[in-house]
Amino acid sequence: MDTQLLIICLLTAGINLIGTLAYGARIAGVRTRRIAMSFALFNVLVLVSRTSNGFLGPFLAKRIETRLDDGGGAALLGDFRLVLLSASVAVAVGIILVPTAQRLFVRAIGYFQEHRSTTRLVMRTFTPPGLRTMRDSIALPRRDQIRALASPRGVGWGVLLANCLAQALLTVGVLASLYAGYLNPEFRVTASQLSAVINGLATILLFALIDPQLSVITDDVVEGRVAEPLFRRTIIWISLSRLAGTILAQALFVPAAMAIAFIANYV
Repeated sequence: MDTQLLIICLLTAGINLIGTLAYGARIAGVRTRRIAMSFALFNVLVLVSRTSNGFLGPFLAKRIETRLDDGGGAALLGDFRLVLLSASVAVAVGIILVPTAQRLFVRAIGYFQEHRSTTRLVMRTFTPPGLRTMRDSIALPRRDQIRALASPRGVGWGVLLANCLAQALLTVGVLASLYAGYLNPEFRVTASQLSAVINGLATILLFALIDPQLSVITDDVVEGRVAEPLFRRTIIWISLSRLAGTILAQALFVPAAMAIAFIANYV
């Protein structure tokens, strides 16, 4: 793996890690009863994760141009498979770190509630007390929490499947559109712009089907109709469906690229 591909994989991993850890903000909101604040943190992290996809595109485009210049276009498929693999690994790591993220978000919500300054909150992260807080917040999933996944999930399989599909489309959108440009170089620019259609469909799925379900469950927990352990299991199942989505992206990648390359001829 050369330096350019390593940077792309690390950026992809960072994007997916941030997106997965953001679920810890919802758990922290339920625990602290600061729902609005936790949703604000969640939305900031999700925004950072999804906006970062825009920076990933130029790196991937440069990778394609480099491969074409040195005659290594046939190796592009392997490169993109590695990028997709880095997304899956990052989500898996993020699921393991959700308990740590939840503790950090609880501390962050409390600190912000006292000082009311985002700048001070960010700056504190890099101070000795902030680093100690990060160290003390490290926690891994307990064995009983893993066994509890067999209990009621809090959401139906339909929601989990929809989230899996949406995450697969988000993961594969930019990559497939750029690879489609390699498959159909005559309409390379057109193909690259079609990623917005895929990502837009995935975003609609997330905001229309998944987010309302999580919001209802959050309200139920606050009002005492649903227990916190069930809510935590719901978040873990949503995270696992996100992991399944990144794995599904491997299967969707080539068909999606071929479909985009075909559609580019008629746009």
